[in-house]
Amino acid sequence: MTRSVYLNKVLGVFFMLSILFTITSAVAQQDTIKYVGKTLSNIDYHHGQLRPAVGVHATQIMRASREHPEKSDGFGWTYNHAPNMAYWNNMFFVQYLSDPVGEHIPPSQTFLIHSKDGREWSMPEVIFPIYRIPNGIKKEGVEGISKDLDATMHQRMGFYTSSDDRLFTLAFYGISLNEKDSPNDGKGIGRVIREIKKDGTMGPIYFIRYNKSWNESNTNFPFYKTSNDKGLKKACEEILSQPLLMQQWVEEADRDDPLIPLQKQYKAFSYYHLPDGDVVGLWKHALTSISKDNGETWEYSPTRAPGFVNSNAKIWGQKTSDNRYATVYNPSEYRWPLAISTSNEGMTYTDLLLIHGELTPMRYGGNYKSYGPQYVRGITENNGTPPDGKLWVSYSVNKEDIWVASIPVPVKSSVSEDVNSVFDELPDDHELDLWNVYNLSWASAKIEKKESGIKWLTLRDHDPFDYAKVERVIPSAEKMEATFMIKPEQNDQGLLHIEFQNAEGLPSIRIIFDKDGKIKTKSGSRFSGIADYEAGKEYKLKVVLDVTTRSYTIEVNEQKESRKIFYAPALAIERIMFRTGAARHFPTPDTPADKEDYDDLPNTGASIPEAVFNIKSLITQKL
Repeated sequence: MTRSVYLNKVLGVFFMLSILFTITSAVAQQDTIKYVGKTLSNIDYHHGQLRPAVGVHATQIMRASREHPEKSDGFGWTYNHAPNMAYWNNMFFVQYLSDPVGEHIPPSQTFLIHSKDGREWSMPEVIFPIYRIPNGIKKEGVEGISKDLDATMHQRMGFYTSSDDRLFTLAFYGISLNEKDSPNDGKGIGRVIREIKKDGTMGPIYFIRYNKSWNESNTNFPFYKTSNDKGLKKACEEILSQPLLMQQWVEEADRDDPLIPLQKQYKAFSYYHLPDGDVVGLWKHALTSISKDNGETWEYSPTRAPGFVNSNAKIWGQKTSDNRYATVYNPSEYRWPLAISTSNEGMTYTDLLLIHGELTPMRYGGNYKSYGPQYVRGITENNGTPPDGKLWVSYSVNKEDIWVASIPVPVKSSVSEDVNSVFDELPDDHELDLWNVYNLSWASAKIEKKESGIKWLTLRDHDPFDYAKVERVIPSAEKMEATFMIKPEQNDQGLLHIEFQNAEGLPSIRIIFDKDGKIKTKSGSRFSGIADYEAGKEYKLKVVLDVTTRSYTIEVNEQKESRKIFYAPALAIERIMFRTGAARHFPTPDTPADKEDYDDLPNTGASIPEAVFNIKSLITQKL
């Protein structure tokens, strides 16, 4: 080898290395959101061992029931998923798609639920009905041909509020020729739209965008341009002119649809604006990019946001009412728990707090059903602002039940003052402002006014698969005293657990109102009885604890106190929890993702005799 050839090769290597260095440096210098906090989720626990965001109220707004459709959706369908949310005309709206049993298995339809206060919700009503596909439809490379087949719904965008303050809801009719055939492959029929009117009625359904080979001549609803409603046509044109809205359509749209700015198949787009007008885009797997022109172009191909942990589930981002920012997502390779991370300026996220850390049993089997609170969606920038200033999100649990959660703003994980919750003395509708609430259709946790006119926090439970739960974050304490008043309405059924927990949600003390009429404490793997209890009688319990000695005393109705040992050690106690059922640990990280043969759990339609526990007060004092 000559000297000149050798030098040329060396120079070539240096040239390639310099290019690689330049590319690497450019990637490193990308203006991207990132998580810099040190808190990570532990998937061995459903709550991830995360501190809760104080005051979150999680509410089940539709509990699936094949056996009792009159209590669920009127149909008894058990695959319910992909909710979207809006706030308009002093009303919350949630729409979600539904199939009888499993994902991608038609028929399919979209439901709407509404609420004035976010606590009490209407029965679901069908807004986009079952759609029959013409016979003989094929897809290249897909086994099957349509015959007596209905469409499968799939949408990432659910609502649009027009410039003249009219609310529209949208959905997409796709085609699944078999249970493995995705309706969001760009080979569906098209996207539909209709108006939600202020009197609660619905406008007619129109197609706003067809996929290739579909048009007015071979579809069941008219094209929006044929409408005599000038406001509807104006709203459709507004939607079609906004790249950020179009980007939400990428999965279902034609793969070369010119209205979609970024046509690569990054899924489940959400976005928010920064103060300088830049847009932060978010996709599944916590992919992210920045747009400086409202979504017409993106600064770089979406890449994983540094520090964020997220798998094939949606991530939601938005500006909050205190001019900060939040992302809500599953911070794991699983679809549990559901958590929130916050940022001062929308780019650097510093904390990770719990929103929903309960995994109810999956009652009904079905195609592609996944455990956990998932597919979270909040209220997009153009779809309303609730007056309470809270961050509201919707999501499904197990692709079965539909939930919403309200998150107080500013988002915080600690409190500085001891608890003084005497519920009858607190302002109406604000009694639970600092309480975390897990409130189900068949196991409720609400303030109730009893016959005497006194307000109690009442836990009701006739759900054989789940429980009601409330918990109160307290000032971190090594020594403390807690006093609470309980009135059970029965002593021969039901269960109430009271736990003193550390920052990670691990209990050290458990007190039990058991179905045998006895108050017990957990002593290691055994239980120790401390008193009997009667239905309808009030019980005042006082607990004084010391984490340094791992000991506590418990006194019932000012009778003789009992001294006990923690059944698990703690460095400090940070919350007190009340729950109408035993702790559960299934599923685990090793549980198979899909239930075989779509098996249902036994007695899915059953209910149990209702157990009711009333909490009059909780008062704590750090010692």
